[in-house]
Amino acid sequence: RAIYETLRALNPNPTTELLYTTPFELLVAVVLSAQATDKGVNAATRVLFKVANTPRALLKLGEERLSSYIHSTGFYRAKARNVIRLSQALVDHHGGEVPRNREALERLPGVGRKTANVVLNTVFGEATIAVDTHVFRVANRTNLAPGSDPEEVERRLLKFTPDEFKTNAHHWLILHGRYICKARMPECWRCPIAQWCEYRHKTPAPARVDVQSVERRCSPILLRHMAQTSERVRAVTVGSGCARLDAEAPRVSRGVRRS
Repeated sequence: RAIYETLRALNPNPTTELLYTTPFELLVAVVLSAQATDKGVNAATRVLFKVANTPRALLKLGEERLSSYIHSTGFYRAKARNVIRLSQALVDHHGGEVPRNREALERLPGVGRKTANVVLNTVFGEATIAVDTHVFRVANRTNLAPGSDPEEVERRLLKFTPDEFKTNAHHWLILHGRYICKARMPECWRCPIAQWCEYRHKTPAPARVDVQSVERRCSPILLRHMAQTSERVRAVTVGSGCARLDAEAPRVSRGVRRS
């Protein structure tokens, strides 16, 4: 309970980071999000939905043209095929509307349990918990709801999550996994729920970098390069101790205007 109370205090009204204005737009966005980032999906749908954002409009657009809009999301041919097929199914069997029924949703091409849960929760406010890779990781790492597969994790989360938190639970856990409890290197030193987390290999805070000391060890050509690049590039250069970038100085310097 303390975990959810803490996450709620930090973000009382969480929601998906996918951009949408209608239930159908969200359904399409979630289908496109398989093996893709929300940022990448949003970039594609921001353009696509201006052209076609209803089942009938997408059917008119066609699979080939749809593919060109969603190419950047990966597996675009299979996704385009599924979106066209689910659009046809919605027109044929649901009057072009997204059904508020799990069984009907899961019968749509390209829609599995996770996608159905997202739509039922985000659009219709049902207390479902969608388990994606972030939720699966957080539930297992923290021992909040350990399980060997997404459905087991979902069952455990539904069983042990107090009712008052169920509607927002998967949003909190997704965002926590995306920005703090990351896959390769969890940022345990700034985790608000670390005291209740049972992960045994908590990561310490990164060491502070003495920028001036590191810069003194950089070659003049790298210092000149750093002075003309962005804050992010300078931070990477300093953080690396300049050793690797010094070795690449001739290549890097080609983009530096000589005084």
